[in-house]
Amino acid sequence: MNRQALSQELIKLLGAEKVIADELDLMYYSYDSSFLAKQHRFIPDIVVTPRSTEDVVKVMKYAYEHGIPVTPRGAGTGETCGAVAINGGIVLDMSTWDVIDEVDVPNMQVFVRPGVVHANLNEHLAQYGLFFPPDPGSTRMCTIGGMVANNASGLRAVKYGCTEQYVLGLEVVLPNGEVIITGGMKSRAVKSVSGMNLTKLFVGSEGVLGVITRIRLRVWPKPKARGIVMAVFPVLEDAPKAVLEVYQAGILPSGIEILDDSAIKAINMYRPDINLPAAEAILLFEVDGNPASVDWEGQTIKEIVNRRASQVEWATDPKRMADLWEGRSVVASAAARVRPDGSRVFAGEDISVPLSRVTEVLRGIRGLGEQFGIKVVNYGHIGDGNVHTAPVIDPEIPAEVEQANKLVDAIHRLAIELGGSTTGEHGVGAVRAQYAVAEHGDAVKVMQAIKNAIDPKGIMNPGKLFRLEGEN
Repeated sequence: MNRQALSQELIKLLGAEKVIADELDLMYYSYDSSFLAKQHRFIPDIVVTPRSTEDVVKVMKYAYEHGIPVTPRGAGTGETCGAVAINGGIVLDMSTWDVIDEVDVPNMQVFVRPGVVHANLNEHLAQYGLFFPPDPGSTRMCTIGGMVANNASGLRAVKYGCTEQYVLGLEVVLPNGEVIITGGMKSRAVKSVSGMNLTKLFVGSEGVLGVITRIRLRVWPKPKARGIVMAVFPVLEDAPKAVLEVYQAGILPSGIEILDDSAIKAINMYRPDINLPAAEAILLFEVDGNPASVDWEGQTIKEIVNRRASQVEWATDPKRMADLWEGRSVVASAAARVRPDGSRVFAGEDISVPLSRVTEVLRGIRGLGEQFGIKVVNYGHIGDGNVHTAPVIDPEIPAEVEQANKLVDAIHRLAIELGGSTTGEHGVGAVRAQYAVAEHGDAVKVMQAIKNAIDPKGIMNPGKLFRLEGEN
């Protein structure tokens, strides 16, 4: 079916205001932040902006009948080509469906539609003294639906975990247009062991099983106080050892971040006023809770890391804490400064390894960068072993692009070799589907069986998570 005919059919179902068919407008939906999307354009045949479950049901029934691929999309902040239509078809833009249905304060949960932006939700919850703990760096752009689909997290995952730990139930439109509710049809309970856990099945499924249209989230009391310890380590190997010693002291910080020497240099080139001390690693420990516990934890961490660090500072003053965070907050922008004519590309950027292997992976990435002739800046969430790598290249030079692709492949395989994962928080999408068997083995066959059972025509976000038989 050509674009014009498809557009006319969808306009009949939904109305013209919910259908986007202009070629220029469709270009906006052809990419995300990934390096793969910079190298290729994946233009959908049509975009639909649903405002209700009924709208989604109509689209899915039509697509199922005609075998048309459907790709759900949030704000498009992804870095894995997970929400781009690599096989064409219909993109469902859920970002405009940004409704908070209800805050159930007595039961500490909230009901939202998929397009609600993360920061907006937490600003709304603050009036009740509540918050939704996962905290992606794209908080002011990313949507809750996208977070659920990718099981997103952020720098405070070390204490609060990932999105999946807060999803109590979902409304999902299946590929054939049927609607199911997971977590209990009428449930407001925060605990349930009834039946198979279908909620967990859909969280992190990256839109290959259905379209999430309503989300029931558990929320927590907002902490009353916060503090930060900054520690400077002349020797990289001492950084993960210090983190382990903090854990062994019975303290679980809300975040533990690392800047290695590549990141420190990039930040000082980008913002000389920040003036971070030269070292092989800087750690930032953030603690939160009630004021008394925050003060005890901060002082104890300071004493522990003093055994290995050359410089330590503990702060609770908001202005000083903001200053200490400044370097970490600008590092993503600063990375490109390590090469005046270069650009940072988002590829191989969120591998995850055990804490005991962090030093190996950082030194390994440094060696791979030298092997392929590419500068790489490293930082991340050392508390849970989630390392961000930022290759810097000139993307207009084909030879550099080829080397970058080889480098990224080697980084992914290094993570698997060290007992880790190719992705700690950004998801698989299309760019990591090739590693599914290497990472999961025969479990991929079970994933495929589940996919085939729910989506026998293979119309839901094809080409993502893993490659089906016959796919390249």
